[in-house]
Amino acid sequence: MSQQDFYEILEHQPQPQPPVQNKNKPDLKTILKHLGLFILTFATVSFTGMAWVGKSAGIDSMWPMVKDGALFATLLLTFLGTHEFGHYFAAIHHNVRTTLPYFIPIPIGIGTFGAVIRIKEKVNDTYKLFDIGISGPLVGFIVSLILLFIGFFTLPDPSYIMNFAGHDAIQHYVTQHGVYPDHPVTNHEELLTLGNTLLYSFIAQFFNNVPPMWEMYHYPFLFAGWLGLFFTALNLTPIGQLDGGHILYTLIGFRKHRKVARVFFGALTVLCGIGFVPVLKMSLGSYDNAYGTLSWLLWAGVLFFLLRKAYHREHKWIAPVWGGSMLLTAGYLYGLVGNLQSTGSLMWLVWAFFLAYFVQVEHPPAFYERPLDTKRTILGWLSMIIFILCISPNPIYFQ
Repeated sequence: MSQQDFYEILEHQPQPQPPVQNKNKPDLKTILKHLGLFILTFATVSFTGMAWVGKSAGIDSMWPMVKDGALFATLLLTFLGTHEFGHYFAAIHHNVRTTLPYFIPIPIGIGTFGAVIRIKEKVNDTYKLFDIGISGPLVGFIVSLILLFIGFFTLPDPSYIMNFAGHDAIQHYVTQHGVYPDHPVTNHEELLTLGNTLLYSFIAQFFNNVPPMWEMYHYPFLFAGWLGLFFTALNLTPIGQLDGGHILYTLIGFRKHRKVARVFFGALTVLCGIGFVPVLKMSLGSYDNAYGTLSWLLWAGVLFFLLRKAYHREHKWIAPVWGGSMLLTAGYLYGLVGNLQSTGSLMWLVWAFFLAYFVQVEHPPAFYERPLDTKRTILGWLSMIIFILCISPNPIYFQ
C-alpha cells in the first residue's frame, strides 16, 4: 500500500467528535446579579405582603408584620422560582442556551412582576420546544396545589379575621354568628375580591371555615396558592410564545395553531370589553349619556387598533372578530348584568396589548416539526385542562 493510499483511507475514517459543551455555565458575576435580583424581589414582596397578610390589629408599629410579609414572600417566590427553574433545567437537558431566572421586583401590588428566563437561541425542534414550555407550568402547578392544600388543612376558625384592622363590619358579623357571611358586609367601603376558579372552588367545598373570596388574601398559603394557579393559567394561555402557545403549537402544528390562537385572542377581547367599558363609563361621568354611547365609541376604536396589530392588518379577520366581540360584550353587560355599573377592570386589556405588541398572537414555525409521543401528548392536553380549571374571567376586582 502506497503512502497516498494510506492517507486516503485515514481521511475517510470517522473522526472523533468533540464532547458537547454545556452552554449554560454562568460565571460568578452573573450568579451574583441574579441572586441580587432575587434578594431585592424577596424584600419588595415581603414589604407589600405585609399589607396583604400582615396581622395589623392592635399593633404600634409595622415590625410585628414583617414575619407575616416574609412568609408570604417565601411562599410566592417558591412558586415563581420552581416555575422558572423548571424551564431552566429543561433547557439545560436539551443543551439550549438560556439565562438563569430574572426575578423582577416592584414595590407595589404583590411586590413583583414575576420571573422570567431568556432563551438565547431559536428552538427549532418541537420536542425541545414542548419540554421547555411545559416544564415550568407543570412543576409550578404542583407547588401551587401543595400550598393550597397546606392552607386548607390548616385553616383557622373565622375569628382569624380579628387579627386585621379595618374590617369592623365583618368582624361584628363573625362575633355574632361565628361564621363568615354569605355576602359582603361592609360600612360602604369597597372590598378587594379575588375571582373564583373551577379548581379552587372544587377543592374548597371539602373544607370548613373557608374564607370568602373578599377576605381570602389575608391567608398567606391560600393567597400564594391562588396566585400560583392564576399565574400558571396566564402562562398557559395558548397564544404566541407563551408556555401555552409552545405547547398547543407542538400538539396541533403551525397552521391549526395560527387559527386557534387568533380565535382565542378574539375571545380575550370580549373579557377586555366587559372590564373596560364600565371603567370608561365611570371615568367619563357626565360627559357620557345614560346609554354609554361615548364609552362604546371609544372602546370600538381601541378594539379596532388592538385587532389591527394582533392580526397584522388582515381585515378578513379584523372585521368579523371586531363585530363579534362588540356584540358579545354588549350582550353580557346589558343582557346578564343589566347595566354598565358593574365593576370594571383594566387587567385583561393590559394583558391583550402585551400579547399583541410583545408576545405576538401566532407562534413562529419551528424548522423540525415531528409528532409528539403519547406521553407528551397526554401531558400537553392535560396542561390545556389545567388552563381551563385555573383561569378566572374576573381575577381581581372591587365590589
